[in-house]
Amino acid sequence: MTDTPLFAPPGSHEAVEEGLALTPHFGADGLIAAVVVDDESGDVVMVAWMNAEALSRTIATREGWYWSRSRQELWHKGATSGHVQTVTDIRIDCDQDAVLLRVRTAGTGANCHTGRKGCFYRRVTAGADATGPVLEFTGDEPLFDPKAVYKG
Repeated sequence: MTDTPLFAPPGSHEAVEEGLALTPHFGADGLIAAVVVDDESGDVVMVAWMNAEALSRTIATREGWYWSRSRQELWHKGATSGHVQTVTDIRIDCDQDAVLLRVRTAGTGANCHTGRKGCFYRRVTAGADATGPVLEFTGDEPLFDPKAVYKG
């Protein structure tokens, strides 16, 4: 696949919001936010980042591709774990600076590198005392052992 994105150049404000040309607005860092939703449950399972190549590959293959900010590299979701995301729907928001993906995930259905169904397995609560907010687990237990899958 080429590194050259196949996106139209941005048009007028009206063209971006009401037109049919895909003109994603990548930030100064070259990235666009991707909200990933489980196709069956509708739950948000992860939020990731895409560069132009990741978005292009996702559109072309109908599988989840992302840009890892921590590793500074393109990654194909499930390439290591087997939990490949099949994309059933791709949407873009009104000003084309965020992408919404609906996915079905292979294997155990885990979307999080911790082995859980999704990345949002803790909730923020006020806390029992004046120390401030704390986290509590939601009960979303790991579906696989990440240490056994992600070696190295």
